[in-house]
Amino acid sequence: MKYLFGIALLFTLASCYDVERNCTDFQTGSFYSEITIHGQIYKSEFKRSKYLQIETYNNKVDSSQVRWINDCEVVFKTINPKSMAEQKDIHLKILVTTDSTYTFEYSYVGEKLKQKGKAFKIK
Repeated sequence: MKYLFGIALLFTLASCYDVERNCTDFQTGSFYSEITIHGQIYKSEFKRSKYLQIETYNNKVDSSQVRWINDCEVVFKTINPKSMAEQKDIHLKILVTTDSTYTFEYSYVGEKLKQKGKAFKIK
């Protein structure tokens, strides 16, 4: 009987935890992001409108078409790719949001290797 009560309590507490995802708050605006790959932090700034994202990384500007799959998932397509890697579309999924940040994972479309990062809204 003790075990049954413990299991019921565990399920009750676990079902109360809900991750906040107000993704529509981050579909447009100005942001900067931080991504850590092999211990190295990469930072970029970007402005996103409904159909376009302009990103600055290492003093280089890159523009992408934006296509929202749903409120929390988007695909980016580089407008003028200069390499084979830039020709690949990028899929980004917002995992968690706060009032001014979102945590995301991204990968090239069709690839299993995913990276994680965090974006911060610039006011």
